[in-house]
Amino acid sequence: MAREPRSGGEGENRGRGRGRDRDSNRGPQPDRDGGEELQDKLVTINRVAKVVKGGRRFSFAALVVVGDHKGRVGWGSGKAREVPEAIRKATERAKKGMIRVPMRESRTLHHDVVGEFGAGKVILRSAPAGTGIIAGGPMRAVFETLGMGDVVAKCTGSTNPHNMVKATFAALTRATSPRAVANRRGKKVSDLLGPRKDGAVETAEVPNV
Repeated sequence: MAREPRSGGEGENRGRGRGRDRDSNRGPQPDRDGGEELQDKLVTINRVAKVVKGGRRFSFAALVVVGDHKGRVGWGSGKAREVPEAIRKATERAKKGMIRVPMRESRTLHHDVVGEFGAGKVILRSAPAGTGIIAGGPMRAVFETLGMGDVVAKCTGSTNPHNMVKATFAALTRATSPRAVANRRGKKVSDLLGPRKDGAVETAEVPNV
C-alpha cells in the first residue's frame, strides 16, 4: 500500500522531466505554415518600467525581423515580463506579417525606392554585383534575412530602430518588378524595357574579327 503513492509520484516526475528536456533541446524549427526554414534576428530590446502602487514593474519589449533568404521578410514586436517570452511573441507576429519583395537576379532591387514612417525616412538604391549590403544596423538585419546581397540604403530621418524598420518595410512594399508593371498595363516586358542590345553588340564585333 505504501508503494502506490511513490510510484505515481515517480511517474509524474518522469513525465515532467521528459517535457522539459524536449522543449529545451529543440533547435531551429521550420515554419509550420510554409514548410520553409526561417531565420530570425533580434534588432533591439528595451526594458520598460511601469510605476505602480507597490513600486516599479519591469518588462521587456523586443523587435525581431524574420526572413527565409528567398525574398520573404517580416517584422514583429513583443512585450513580456521575461526576455525569451518577449522575443517569442515578436517572432510569432513577424511570421504572420511576412511580405514578398521582388528582386533582380535574386540579389538587389529593380529600382530605387523611398519609404517613410512617422519621422523615419529611408532611401533604398539598387547596386551592382559585389557591392554588398551598405546600410545601418536595423536595415541591415532586414536585408540579411530577406536574402538581398547588394543594396545601398541611407536613413535621412529618425534613427529610432522601430521607425527605421517600419520605414524600410514601407519602401519594400512599394518595390515592384518590370513583369508586374507589364501585367498591370497589359503589355510585354520588352515593350517597357526596349529591345535587348545583344544583337547590336554581336554585329559590331563581327567586322573586327
